[in-house]
Amino acid sequence: MTARHNPKRFAFIRLAFRPFFLLGALFSLLSLLVWLAFWHGNLWLTPYGGMLWWHQHEMLFGFGSAIIAGFLLTAVQNWTGRPGLSGWPLLALVSLWLTARLLLAYAAHLPAWWLLLIDGAFLPLVALAMAKPVITERMWRNLMFVPVLLALALTNIAMHVGVMSGNALLIREAGHLAMLIITLVMVLLGGRVIPFFTSRKLGVPQPERTRLIEIGSMGALAAAVLLQGVLMISGLHADTMLAALMVIAAISNAWRLSHWKGWQSWREPLLWGLHLSYAFIPLGLAMWAWQLFTGQRVETALHALAIGSMGTMMLAMMSRVSLGHTGRAIRTLPGIGVAIAVLLIAALLRSVWLVLFPQSSHWVYSVVIIAWCLSYLVFVLHYAVPLLSARVDGEEG
Repeated sequence: MTARHNPKRFAFIRLAFRPFFLLGALFSLLSLLVWLAFWHGNLWLTPYGGMLWWHQHEMLFGFGSAIIAGFLLTAVQNWTGRPGLSGWPLLALVSLWLTARLLLAYAAHLPAWWLLLIDGAFLPLVALAMAKPVITERMWRNLMFVPVLLALALTNIAMHVGVMSGNALLIREAGHLAMLIITLVMVLLGGRVIPFFTSRKLGVPQPERTRLIEIGSMGALAAAVLLQGVLMISGLHADTMLAALMVIAAISNAWRLSHWKGWQSWREPLLWGLHLSYAFIPLGLAMWAWQLFTGQRVETALHALAIGSMGTMMLAMMSRVSLGHTGRAIRTLPGIGVAIAVLLIAALLRSVWLVLFPQSSHWVYSVVIIAWCLSYLVFVLHYAVPLLSARVDGEEG
C-alpha cells in the first residue's frame, strides 16, 4: 500500500506543506544563527558566494521559496480538486531543495555550474507540479502563479551568474527583483486568503472587490517587477519611474488593506498577524520609493518587506494552514501571538528605527536576528509533531 492510500504511513510526505513548512522554518532559524555568529566575528561557514551573498540568497531562495512551494503545492489541491504532490515525487523535490542548501553551505569548492543546476532546478519543478493540475482542470485564474514562479527561478539563476562572473551589480539587482517578486506573490495570495480567513473567523461577509484598487495594487507592482527585470538585464537606470510605480502600488495596497477591516480581528493573533504583515507591503514599498528618489540605499526598505511582510506573513500563514490541513481546530496556540508580535517589532527596528537612528545598527542587527530565531523556534516547537504526524481526523493530507 502506498503513502497516498495510507495516510498513517509517511505522513511527512503526504502534502507539500508538511516538509516545506517544517524544514523551511528550521532552515531560517539555523541560517540566521550562522548570520548572528558572523556579525559577531565568528565564521561558522565559508559558503558559496561568501557570507553576504549566502545570507541574501538563502533567505529568499532557501527559506522563502520553500514556504511558497509548500503553500502553493498544497493550495492547488483545494483549487483543482486533484490530489496534490505527495509520496516519493514530493520526497524527491524536498531532497533537491535540501541538497541545494547543503551544497551551497558546505561545498563551495564544487563547480559553480553544478551548484547552479541543482539549486536552479527547484522552482521550475515546483512550477511544473503546479501547472499540471491547473491546466488539466482549465482553471486559468490560478495559472498566473506559474510564470511568477518561473520569473523567480530566473532571478535565482541571475544571482548565481552574478557570482560566477563577479558582477556585484547583477547580484544586487537580482536580489531586489527577487524581493519584489515575492512581494507580488504575497499581494496575490494575501488578496485571496486574508479577507477569506477574516470572514470565516469573524462571521462577517467578505468585502466587495473594487476594480480600481485591485488593478492598482497588483498591476503597479507587476509593472515594477517587469521594470526591475529590465533594469537587471540592461544595466540602465530608471529610479524615478520605478519609484513612481512603487508609490502607486503602496497607496493601492494600503487602500486595499483598509477594506478588509483588520481592526475587527484584534482578538485573533493569526488574523491581525496577517493584516499587519500585509501593512508592511505599502510601508516597504513607500520606503523603497523614497530611498530611490533621494538616492539612498534601499536596505531598510528591503528588510521591511523581508521581515515585516515575508517573515511575518509566512509565520502567521503556516500557523493557520498547518492546523487546518492536519485536521486540528484553528486556534492561536500559546506563544504564537507573541512570536508574531516580536517579529513585527523586529521589522520596525530593522526598517523605520534604523532610518531614524542609523547609529544603532550594530545592536539592532543582533536583536532582530534573535527575535526571528525565537519566533520561528516557537513555531517549530508547536508544529513539528503535527507536521510529522497523520491527520487527527483520519483523513488524507
